Amino acid sequence: MPNSPVVPTIRRRRLGSTLRRLRNDAGLTLDDAAAAMGWKGPKMSKVENAAAGIRPAQVTDLLKAYGVTDPEVFAALENLAKDAGKRGWWQTYSGVVTSAYADYIALESDAEKVCEWSPLLVPGLLQTAAYAREVIGGITLDRAPEEITALAEVRQARQAVLSRPGHPLEVWAIIHVAALHQRFAIRPATMREQLRRLLDVAELPNVTVQVMPLDATVHPGTVGAFTLVGFPGPTPDVVSLENLRGATYLEGDEDTAPFAKAFERIRAAALSVEDSLALIADLEEGHRK
Repeated sequence: MPNSPVVPTIRRRRLGSTLRRLRNDAGLTLDDAAAAMGWKGPKMSKVENAAAGIRPAQVTDLLKAYGVTDPEVFAALENLAKDAGKRGWWQTYSGVVTSAYADYIALESDAEKVCEWSPLLVPGLLQTAAYAREVIGGITLDRAPEEITALAEVRQARQAVLSRPGHPLEVWAIIHVAALHQRFAIRPATMREQLRRLLDVAELPNVTVQVMPLDATVHPGTVGAFTLVGFPGPTPDVVSLENLRGATYLEGDEDTAPFAKAFERIRAAALSVEDSLALIADLEEGHRK
């Protein structure tokens, strides 16, 4: 029976692109790297393009051939190779989780930090279950009620990264104030509970929330929402861009660097953390009257 083709998961793509960068930094060609491993050139190309897998021990040998000495680089890339084909908890929801969404959850589970600019909605990692159901139901065009419920469950399960042992995910979320004035006709308490959730989660040392006011100066965020996902070790950041058809990803330093710069300018235009939380508290109090 022929071998099944390797699925180019986003973990394999990140690993391949990082190995390519390290090879180039070492001044080696594909043939040079392949020779160091006892391979033929095409196999090295397939590894770098995520068309072939590579074992952690082989990653170790490659890094040595590239002259890498940093133990953090070894650990990060060996772990990435080990986890490249791993099935995550979200596979249980494969009937409703698209491949692009599964890629994002994998990114989030590997990440060290997420910086999100969200002008229209509260970010998924900070949503209550009720808010998630409402917005998923409103955004999706062809989902059955049970699928909407399942997707809301996925969104809640993702939030485990905020309290994972040892290295909880750092989140810096900037939300436009307009998103905090959303109204839900069927269940009016939804927004009050969501505002309370923002105040509660902002007490975590790894979560920072800012609000963009209506009278803010013009900033790069006017172009649209984005999420910048950062990782430990040498692997580059990834940017997620969402639309009605799902998400697209930018994975190279050249493509992601402008978003990191843009996020800094958006952060500078937003209210301070203290003023942001005070505004959220005022809005939450207003819902009680």
